[in-house]
Amino acid sequence: MTETTEQQGISAAIIVDGGLVLMIRRRVSEGELMWQFPAGGIEAGESPEQAAVRETLEETGLTVEAIKLLGERVHPKTGRLMSYTACRLLEGVAIVGDVEEIAEVAWVAHSDLPTYVPYGLFEPVQVYLDGALPH
Repeated sequence: MTETTEQQGISAAIIVDGGLVLMIRRRVSEGELMWQFPAGGIEAGESPEQAAVRETLEETGLTVEAIKLLGERVHPKTGRLMSYTACRLLEGVAIVGDVEEIAEVAWVAHSDLPTYVPYGLFEPVQVYLDGALPH
C-alpha cells in the first residue's frame, strides 16, 4: 500500500426525515461555511457511503442507512473532494455528538435552506432535496 499526501476526501450525509433535512453548525467555520450537512473524512478502506453513516453517528448520535451516492465534486469554498450521500434515518434523536467540533444541529425546511446555505447547494443535492422535501 502506498501513502499519499493528498487530503482525504470528505463525505457528507443528506438526511431527510419528517419533511426536513438535518444541518449542523461547526464551532470553527470553514470560510463562509457556517451550516453544513454532517460530514467528515473518509478513512482508509471506507466507501463514501460508509463514511457518511459513521460521521453521522459520531456527530449527531443518529443511526442512518446510506440510500445512494448523490454525487462528488471539489468544493468551491474549501477545495476538498466532497461526496454527498442520501441517508435514511433509522433511529435516534439528533444531538451535538462531538461538542469540540459542533455547536448545534437543526432540522431545516426546504424554504429555509437559503438562510442556512446562502451560496446555494451542489446541484445534485439540491435536486434530491427538491424531490424529497415539501415546498
